[in-house]
Amino acid sequence: MSLMKITKLSVSLLAAIVLPLAVSAQQPQSEQGTAQPATQPAPAQQAPPAEKAAVTPNRNAPMESHVGKYTGHSAAGRQLYYRYCWGCHGFRGDGNGENAPYLNILPRNFVAATFKCRSTPTGTLPLDQDLYNSLERGLNNSNMPSWITLTSQNRADLIAFIKTFSPRWQTEKPGDPINVPAEPTLTLESIKHGQELFQKLECWKCHGQEGRGDGPSASTLTDSNDQPIRPYNFAAGSRFKCGVTNRDLYKIFLTGVDGTPMPSFGDVVKPEEAWDLVHYLRTLQVRHKSPELALWMSTPEGAAIVSAQKISGTPTGSGINQ
Repeated sequence: MSLMKITKLSVSLLAAIVLPLAVSAQQPQSEQGTAQPATQPAPAQQAPPAEKAAVTPNRNAPMESHVGKYTGHSAAGRQLYYRYCWGCHGFRGDGNGENAPYLNILPRNFVAATFKCRSTPTGTLPLDQDLYNSLERGLNNSNMPSWITLTSQNRADLIAFIKTFSPRWQTEKPGDPINVPAEPTLTLESIKHGQELFQKLECWKCHGQEGRGDGPSASTLTDSNDQPIRPYNFAAGSRFKCGVTNRDLYKIFLTGVDGTPMPSFGDVVKPEEAWDLVHYLRTLQVRHKSPELALWMSTPEGAAIVSAQKISGTPTGSGINQ
């Protein structure tokens, strides 16, 4: 066989092998590895990384807070956070600081951006002012102290940095604050109507008939960290987690306490009914000498109920030290 014929045969064999492979590579493959018809649509493509970046928190993106005349800056707040806060709330703000395992109530997870004390509807982000109030006031019955020793500008800066931990602050706006109407005049009728609402809304199932946090559902409740949590014990406490005034109690009732089983009753009761409930709940705080308690005890019915109370436990639940 001549050299020319051998060369032509080699080229023919090479073409027979390479060309089918090239054609096969251009055709979409099925799960079994066979070529699919050219008319079948190509499989859906995943979103490119650039589209997903919008929901990824950028710790380096500057954030601001606005509280009254103060504008907070995350760059300044970063230094304060890693000096005072990361030991409990964690290096990444996820509530997993080195102190967290030793705390009865876990620190707030800033990545989730679920906050208990707000003036905004349940499920929405709080106002900067709400976070500022929590830093200034501290959270009663928890390990979160008051940071009133910091300057107002320091607290505003801290809030700005805290907002860098969650992508929610980059994609959502805080909720519109609920309207808190003026408190009506305290009357015995208001207290009694509040007592009826306490039964109708089944508040007693968690808080107990005497408000001691020992209702039939109390021992089954857990928070957003799957930790057991007890309802507030009105009989043993005088200060609420999110404030001390009747207005604070009204907001707790209408906004709920996100991250806990305490729901919002904003869609269930009218504003005047909410105030009636506030007035009645004050009568359950038998250690807090309030105008509501004094009026209630001026009646034979109220005096008998209060004198029969057996105060026990801590403000966060009967017999539970949280």
